[in-house]
Amino acid sequence: MRTLIAGNWKMNGLAADLAEIAALGRALATTPRTVDVLICPPATLVARAAAATIGISIAIGGQDCAPAAHGAFTGDVSAEMLRDAGATFVILGHSERRQYHKETDAMVRAKAQGVHRARLSAIICIGETKEQRDAGKAVGIVSRQLAAGVPDGSGPGNLVIAYEPVWAIGTGVVPSEDQIAQMHTLIRQGLVKRFGAEAAGVRILYGGSMKATNAAPILALPDVNGGLIGGASLKAADLLGIIAAAPQG
Repeated sequence: MRTLIAGNWKMNGLAADLAEIAALGRALATTPRTVDVLICPPATLVARAAAATIGISIAIGGQDCAPAAHGAFTGDVSAEMLRDAGATFVILGHSERRQYHKETDAMVRAKAQGVHRARLSAIICIGETKEQRDAGKAVGIVSRQLAAGVPDGSGPGNLVIAYEPVWAIGTGVVPSEDQIAQMHTLIRQGLVKRFGAEAAGVRILYGGSMKATNAAPILALPDVNGGLIGGASLKAADLLGIIAAAPQG
């Protein structure tokens, strides 16, 4: 299974910042690695980022989408629109969407169905808060989000799961290797139980304060098949350090 390093730029990036993608592409061209690289810029840059990566081994994705394909939904962007702009992945259910936009598991599932309808891959984010973990509810929360948010018909060709403990996102606090391994094993078991042996090929990413200095041991853990990177993906040099730490294969 090829490691996937996915950068989530969040609400950051103007046209000038496409230079970072160009720099990333140049570096990957001179030091080829068997790691898949994805950048998810804001929607305003998806088309230009896709154009800038033609002939370069970098995929482009969106950070969210509406469930519907089209209609009277002012301000929304459909999965079909992202595909038309050059995206191949869409991040869904990020904790910031769940917190600030009150997105439910049902909404995440509906959006994932839209992503699959557009023949794109959904990166579905799941993870518990600090309060939920301290209360011993982490396993239950993640299991529920996995079961309720992932639609039928999912598999290695259209699904990636990102485990992001909310308390580790952008805080500099990283769970122990045992904690990460436990949750990734739980997710793998849940996927295989529901979808069968094929689900062994679904990539499960870890997200939450991953950077070049801590990436290698995390990415070496069982069932950690890559990383969903926030702040460290904004600069090519920072993301290259994480890519270099990833297992090759």
